[in-house]
Amino acid sequence: MFKKLLITFCLVLLSTIAAAEDFKVSAVEIEGNLRIETSTILAATPIRPGDQVSMEDIDAAMANLFSLGRFEDISARLTEVQGAKVLTFVVSELPLVRTIRFDGRDEITEETLRSRVVQPVPAMYSQAKVRESIVALKNAYAEDGYHAANIKAELETDERNEAVLVFNIVEGDKVLIDEIRFSGNTVIEADDLKDVMENRERWWLSWLTDRGAYNPDALELDVERIKAAYKDKGYMDIKVRQPKVSLIDKDRYFLIEIEVDEGDQYKVGTLGVKGDLLKSEEELLENISLGNGDVFNRSELHRSIELLTDIYAEEGYANVNVAPLSNKDKQSLTIDLMFDIEQGEKIYIERVNVRGNTRTRDKVVRREVPIVEGETYSASKIKEANRRVRNLGYFDEVNVTKAPGSAENQAVLNVDVKEKPTGTFSIGAGYSSVDSFIAQGSITQDNFLGLGLKLRLSAALSGSSNTFSLGVTDPYFLDTEWTVGGEVYKTEREYDDYDENRTGGALKAGHRIAEYTKGYLTYRFEQSEILNIDESVTSAIVLDAEGTSTHSSLTGEIVRNSTDYHLDPSTGGISSISLQYAGIGGTENFLKTILEHRHFWPLFWGTVFSLHGETGSVFETQSDGLPLGEKFFLGGIRNMRGFETREVGPQDEGTYIGGETMAYFNFEFIFPISKSMGLKGLLFYDIGNAWLKHEDYGSDWRHSAGAGIRWNSPLGPLRFEWGYNLDPRDDEDQSVFEFTIGKPF
Repeated sequence: MFKKLLITFCLVLLSTIAAAEDFKVSAVEIEGNLRIETSTILAATPIRPGDQVSMEDIDAAMANLFSLGRFEDISARLTEVQGAKVLTFVVSELPLVRTIRFDGRDEITEETLRSRVVQPVPAMYSQAKVRESIVALKNAYAEDGYHAANIKAELETDERNEAVLVFNIVEGDKVLIDEIRFSGNTVIEADDLKDVMENRERWWLSWLTDRGAYNPDALELDVERIKAAYKDKGYMDIKVRQPKVSLIDKDRYFLIEIEVDEGDQYKVGTLGVKGDLLKSEEELLENISLGNGDVFNRSELHRSIELLTDIYAEEGYANVNVAPLSNKDKQSLTIDLMFDIEQGEKIYIERVNVRGNTRTRDKVVRREVPIVEGETYSASKIKEANRRVRNLGYFDEVNVTKAPGSAENQAVLNVDVKEKPTGTFSIGAGYSSVDSFIAQGSITQDNFLGLGLKLRLSAALSGSSNTFSLGVTDPYFLDTEWTVGGEVYKTEREYDDYDENRTGGALKAGHRIAEYTKGYLTYRFEQSEILNIDESVTSAIVLDAEGTSTHSSLTGEIVRNSTDYHLDPSTGGISSISLQYAGIGGTENFLKTILEHRHFWPLFWGTVFSLHGETGSVFETQSDGLPLGEKFFLGGIRNMRGFETREVGPQDEGTYIGGETMAYFNFEFIFPISKSMGLKGLLFYDIGNAWLKHEDYGSDWRHSAGAGIRWNSPLGPLRFEWGYNLDPRDDEDQSVFEFTIGKPF
């Protein structure tokens, strides 16, 4: 920091000379400089030997030296040596800042703070740059919600005048938004207005999710979101005053006050279409979601424009321009709309470029693009290309865009991708409430050799099960539409009443049979063994199952997946139907059918409702009975939560023996807790049961409800789910808590 400018003149002169205003300087000297060359300092001083100087000249010279920004203090001394007057500038250099240190930092990374500091190192200390750095550091804390952070700077200087610049930080607590208060709103409730804002009030999970952190930049956008909410209800003259933000409760929280002037509500007047009409005006107006007399809705207006644009773009008119011409009548409070359409020229795809794929082969991306070079532009096919490339799971970002081609009627389709890691090698441990502690290792590669091959080698060891597997799948075998894969595996599992070992392998082939739909045929050969039956077991069904059997089966399956994003769906559905026949050799003989469907509906605030249902039956094809391992055992986190694993279904002598038919349904309401962390919560209701063939299908339904948390953690998918048994029996617990960490095998 600078000390006050001090000018000291030590004049050893005769009194008559001291009284003179000007004097001649015979020499100019510099003292006190360590790093700065004397010649550099003298060059910045306008006084030269032999000059007649005044006090004002010396002041100006010192000001020039200070402007170098290299000195903390400067003083001047005038002495006489053998009748010659010597002017000496005594300088005190600013410290050289070698390093920067942050004391008291905890909530923000050091890398983030260093990026905000403008004081360079190594460099001379600059008070202006340090002040600027403190402001930037406080802004960094404010962006993270720590608006009360206090930051001071100090220097730790050594004998060489080299220093450590220390920022002493008192972070304080996060200052969260305690209340958002509205005034003037009569049409839209305050809670509904809060829902459209990015700035939100604090809640009990703010310590985890950062909800309630004040973002001034987002508040400006929140004003526009509030206006949009009113315009979607026809209030086109809405005015929102600049929000007032104040600290309350001893500066612990923020209060945001927002005043609105709603104005009048407008309705839709006349509607029309003009310009280049592909269809009749009546047919085009059918695609407009607004009607005469409806409350005007700006979002529906934009949606209508998009629908009209898609109609033309689907016919190849990619550059169509739909301009809504509106006439607002303040007397009748109506808005007349005329959609003026300029279709432009029909566009053809000149070429398809794949960019950004450093590992994945071009053909792996191109085969997911359902539009070829020379084909007419199609908006729906462009959207489908984006969905299919994204669903490969190989890329963090996928962006399919149109660019001008070599002619006005030509366009280039650019498929820009950003690769992400698709292979993992892991050795670790996890815990499951079903399998207890698990030691696991795996090598997985979903894009082996960049060809889209899926390879998995895994092993898992736990207190109740051991699993080893090796599988490989080629989704486009020999560059055809055929999917071909195979696997070998070995499992050993301990149940409450007996142990079961399985060793086998399978070959699978599939082919696309319709949009979103594939058919598969799988041959499986397996040897299984029931052993170590508990001495307390008296069920003849279990006792008769002891020993070794072989399984040779053929399974046909049809799967349809129309979800928007396979890894985390929010809309669409997944359906499958399978028929398995065992008896192609081997000792097991049965026929099994399973029908399954799961559907997703996006709701409000990023929430999703999911319905999942599955039903199945297994039949004897000979008189040797059904294999115990092929029956249906429900219960547990994978189907009927709130019940112990495999403990929903028929019993014999107190032992669960599995059902020959089964059905269950899962109803889930999924809501985001932290989008940045990928943390979600859910509420669920499960209903289902398994029955023997002589029991009535659909009788004696079992019910449960509960809640859970799901997190795609660095260790793999994590599920915490607590289920409440709605009709517990004497031998059942009222509730069951289950969780799994790590990828299932």
